[in-house]
Amino acid sequence: MSGLGKTHLSNMLRASGEWFHYSVDYRIGTRYMGEYIADNFKHEAMKVPFLRDLLLSDSVYIASNITFDNLAPLSTYLGKPGSPSRGGLPFDEYHQRQDQHRRAEIAALLDTHHFMSRAIRIYGIPHFVCDSGGSICEVVDPDDPDDPVLSALARDLLMVWIKGSDAHTAELVRRFDRAPKPMYYQPEFLENAWVAYRVEKGLTGDEVNPDDFIRWTYARALAHRQPRYQAMARRGITVLAEEVAEVKDPADFNALIARAIDRRPD
Repeated sequence: MSGLGKTHLSNMLRASGEWFHYSVDYRIGTRYMGEYIADNFKHEAMKVPFLRDLLLSDSVYIASNITFDNLAPLSTYLGKPGSPSRGGLPFDEYHQRQDQHRRAEIAALLDTHHFMSRAIRIYGIPHFVCDSGGSICEVVDPDDPDDPVLSALARDLLMVWIKGSDAHTAELVRRFDRAPKPMYYQPEFLENAWVAYRVEKGLTGDEVNPDDFIRWTYARALAHRQPRYQAMARRGITVLAEEVAEVKDPADFNALIARAIDRRPD
């Protein structure tokens, strides 16, 4: 899940100069959803007469400034379902954006092999880390031994699950409650959550407070994802978030991975 150390480790390894950092979320937000994001910016700008005139005369250029450390343009586009007067999206439109993200995430994950080759061919960097999004478990079937995405990743990479404790889960929930942010959900889970929330609260879709809905959904999403991560981990290794917190440099990272390989069941 977001917040357990994936990008922290990846940034640390990249800073050593010997590791190529491939960010799946960055690839999603640039290669596969960049046009959607920019068009959404333009759609909002067209509502402002001053900007509308400048856009129509090609006098201004609007683009996303997404980076490894700032993925806000992607999450802002993904949005939250609920009352438009509170910044929410109609559920049908929200569902469409979720589907766009699903297809983009699958494509970005399958691009991993291409970037492994580029890292060596162009940059001569011998080591490679794929920094996946927390929603990877939602776009694959962890129980299918022939899942095309997991099969491709397992062929080229050692998959590492950073497993959080109950205390980490509680902290993630507290952090999310302070600053709820959009995320991707597995379609069936999302549909069930949307219905259950509205029944519990007695609301129509247009009455839903978007932030309240995603806060209500977050802990349920964590519980939903846990067994999916665990099933994926059978193809790789597991490290604990507490162990990740102790990693200070690439040597520590290599030692952590070696210990996890040694304790993996045969």
